[in-house]
Amino acid sequence: MEIRMAWGKLNPVYQNAVQIRKDVFIAEQEIDPQVELDGTDEDKMHYVGYVDDQPVTTARIDMLAGNRVKIQRVATEKAARHHGYAGELIKQIMADAKKSDVSRVELDAQLTAMDFYNELGFKPVGEVFEEAGISHRTMRYTVK
Repeated sequence: MEIRMAWGKLNPVYQNAVQIRKDVFIAEQEIDPQVELDGTDEDKMHYVGYVDDQPVTTARIDMLAGNRVKIQRVATEKAARHHGYAGELIKQIMADAKKSDVSRVELDAQLTAMDFYNELGFKPVGEVFEEAGISHRTMRYTVK
């Protein structure tokens, strides 16, 4: 898988990321488009994984205060699931964070995805909460 990343919205990587998010979050999970497309993509880094030049998985990164980043909007096209693509994408994000002197990577995991993130080294913190009608829990990874 080839991983590409781009900042903001004026690039093909972003367009591919949004299409995956629309397919997964809006069409499959029936999340309100105004919630999913929250108007904050301009100031985020977008990652997309490509297989045979086709976009299959995505995530966006929000830079937080205190040398922290937050992974958001992790999604994989239905036909591309169970091949390890999202895990490979998250590992790349974590490696990039380490190179950038980031101290902690955070995310809000859907409860159904917590085992996936736990296998990547993320640990749950705090209580379960609801976002877009789906139960989530914050998870953190401390960069070494």
